[in-house]
Amino acid sequence: MNQFNRRITLALTGASGAPYGLRLLQQLIAADSQVYLLLSDAAKIVLATEADFSLPDSLEQAQQMLTEHFSAADEQIKLLDRSDWFSAPASGSSSPKQMIICPCSMGTLSAIRHGASNNLIERAADVILKERGQLIIAWRESPLSTIHLENMHALSQMGVTMMPLAPGFYHKPQSLEEIIDFMVARILDHLDIEQSLVLPWMNGQ
Repeated sequence: MNQFNRRITLALTGASGAPYGLRLLQQLIAADSQVYLLLSDAAKIVLATEADFSLPDSLEQAQQMLTEHFSAADEQIKLLDRSDWFSAPASGSSSPKQMIICPCSMGTLSAIRHGASNNLIERAADVILKERGQLIIAWRESPLSTIHLENMHALSQMGVTMMPLAPGFYHKPQSLEEIIDFMVARILDHLDIEQSLVLPWMNGQ
């Protein structure tokens, strides 16, 4: 029996927006979720570039570093290789029922729309779709091409929640961290995870 409140798959790709993904991971850990973490090769480069967060090449060492950095419990973060086809997220019978890709590149979004499943991120998303789970795609791209928009529309029609990483400013953020928290809070709300990062609009007045 799982000792954590829930099981969630979190994927980071090579799109800009790595700080969103790290903050979201932190909040999922704080909410006592077990997180299956998927990182593309490009995501590791973006993490180092945008957040000065460099992971060791060894999967075991990287998982240990993440566990210590986020003060996670043993087995709470399960960092998976991009070709681990025997992992839980790759299997319809054992995968978590919720998945977030934050940030999501347009290339990954396109692959998911067309069912490519060339790596574990794409396969995990494909499993969520076929099992009628909850898939949230948080993207940061501008401007959007017609191809991007058509792919987003198709995924939305399949039940995917499309969330642009475009924070609001009605809460009057005073720091970059508060801007990041705005979108992380919105994602947590959609996952039905209690959060105190940003108050609902009416409660904040």
